[in-house]
Amino acid sequence: MQIFLQQVVPDFFEIDKATGSQLWNQTLSFSTGENVHIVAPSGSGKTSFIHFLYGLRKDYSGKILYDNNDIKSFDAEKFSTWRQKSISIIFQDLRLFTQQTVLQNLEIKRLLSPYHKERRITAMAKQLGIESKLSKLCSTCSYGEQQRIAIIRALQQPFDFLLLDEPFSHLDENNRQKAMELMQEEATERKAAIILTDLKKIDYFQAERVLYL
Repeated sequence: MQIFLQQVVPDFFEIDKATGSQLWNQTLSFSTGENVHIVAPSGSGKTSFIHFLYGLRKDYSGKILYDNNDIKSFDAEKFSTWRQKSISIIFQDLRLFTQQTVLQNLEIKRLLSPYHKERRITAMAKQLGIESKLSKLCSTCSYGEQQRIAIIRALQQPFDFLLLDEPFSHLDENNRQKAMELMQEEATERKAAIILTDLKKIDYFQAERVLYL
């Protein structure tokens, strides 16, 4: 499976803002099994790009194709199927159900699009140091803990592409590395691609390509 970009530029960009970008207004493809790191300062369109790929926004020119199918032509049902089976995401704003427990947040995703057994949730939570939080409300967790919850949640479903929008902003270096290791283990197991955006290059992310916006 592949994602193709054909001269994609956000509609809200000023003239020449995409000049020099290695992603905007380029012809590119992303394939399953590869890791792509997109690096750019704030305001360069990193979050917009992730939202374009996930189909949340269509305010761009050019084309985004999933296996030669233009995603602007997808109806709600087709996008729903794609998101359940082929693409998972960690939003920058996390989008957790804060009045549900940590385990309920993780189980909702696992039951909607099953991939792992329930025991795998506990193992991942232990690996990322939040096993003791599973019975707690998400609202009582720190933002760094909530980021780790969102990471584990994204891994509960099938995916060919894992989209990460600055997933480590509130984690210390040790927890960043643990989280990245878990995600890379999962992607390798599934022969999936990771597309990660961040403000700076992350050395422990084993990327085949680094693109600068």
